[in-house]
Amino acid sequence: MRRRWMAAVAVSVAGLLTLSACGGGDKQESGGGQAAQKKVEVFSWWTGPGEADGLKAMRDIFAKQNPDFEFFDAAVAGGSGDQARALLSSKLQANQPPDTFQGHAGAELQGYIKSGKLESVNFLYDELKLKEVFPQQLIDQISVQGQVYSVPVNIHRSNVLWFNPSVLKDAGVDGAPKTVEEFITDLEKVKKTGKIPLSIGSQWTLVHLLESVLLGSLGTDAYNALWTAGADWSNANVTKALENFKTILSYAGTPQDDWQPAAKQVADGEAAFNIMGDWAYGYFHNPPQGGLGKESHKDFDWAASPGTDGTFMWLSDSFTLPKGAPNRDGAIAWLKVAASKEGQDAFNPLKGSIPARKDADQSLYKDYLSWSLEQWSGSKLAGSIQHGVVANDAWRTAITDAVGLFQQDKDVAKFQQALVAAAKNSGQ
Repeated sequence: MRRRWMAAVAVSVAGLLTLSACGGGDKQESGGGQAAQKKVEVFSWWTGPGEADGLKAMRDIFAKQNPDFEFFDAAVAGGSGDQARALLSSKLQANQPPDTFQGHAGAELQGYIKSGKLESVNFLYDELKLKEVFPQQLIDQISVQGQVYSVPVNIHRSNVLWFNPSVLKDAGVDGAPKTVEEFITDLEKVKKTGKIPLSIGSQWTLVHLLESVLLGSLGTDAYNALWTAGADWSNANVTKALENFKTILSYAGTPQDDWQPAAKQVADGEAAFNIMGDWAYGYFHNPPQGGLGKESHKDFDWAASPGTDGTFMWLSDSFTLPKGAPNRDGAIAWLKVAASKEGQDAFNPLKGSIPARKDADQSLYKDYLSWSLEQWSGSKLAGSIQHGVVANDAWRTAITDAVGLFQQDKDVAKFQQALVAAAKNSGQ
């Protein structure tokens, strides 16, 4: 399986490099001597329902504001961006960067910054007065030694428990579980009905599940302490959290190809629970041409993942300015759209996220998104593992590998040893 995946990556890399070589350079002359539009290669992993709709909404704004530029969508399929990041790494190593690429704000960008692959965008923050409209804690996360290296377009919440009210009612479960212990009890009740207690997707969704279980088992302060220098991943509280993770995984259904089909099992009444970020809301709620067209509080509902109420485990999608971008002016034009109130208000209601800007039109954010805005302003904060806030790419990859092995052998002691080693070797 790994050899087949690597072969697919190699083919995709070759294709992307070919596209870069063919497409993104200076203005070309048409047959009649007229200057053609300059392509702007925007690299992301937004290809699924909801996320692709949000990208299209920003793309339409970009096209209206920049008639001299042609938007080139270089999105790579695969939830959470694991495959996209692998392909991006190959492009950057070959010194063929896209004009701009999506990255999670926080530790994920550290490797690109240290290797000199990104330009500071402080000039853009000054020009657009972005430090006045972005929350200070977000500015802090995307700054390195006073320099800002990305433009955040949204805020997502990772620790969301999605559930089907009818499936819970049939199992005798009265609402969403508030603690990890209640969650395990409710999973057992659902199992007895013959429904899938917990739906899961591909391997990255298990890392996503792990971060919520760690947060819910350890508490906010102890979870955040895991990402500080000298953190003790070998202690008994972590062991208990990993035991909880093992028990919860024992109730999981057959792994789906990605997060969308796993979430759909909940919306269709095949499964009771799914722990996924709030991009799932756009997928559940948006009309059938871009989502499932389901009704909230009837076909699906939500709560903070068990044990995490009062804590917002956050992440932020952002865009960068690579050094050597073939169309730097076009990249800057895209960053201006991503940073703008108009762009964020067009993108986020469809994506299922809330705006990074503090001055967005709150009337556009209804239902789940209204709840999320309130939670963001009134909760403690914890950073996501899978989505780049607390762990750099090397550390996250080591955790992902450990989760993959644990999925096979279910050996908690071995799993914890691997996490201890991953922290020790993280380089953060």
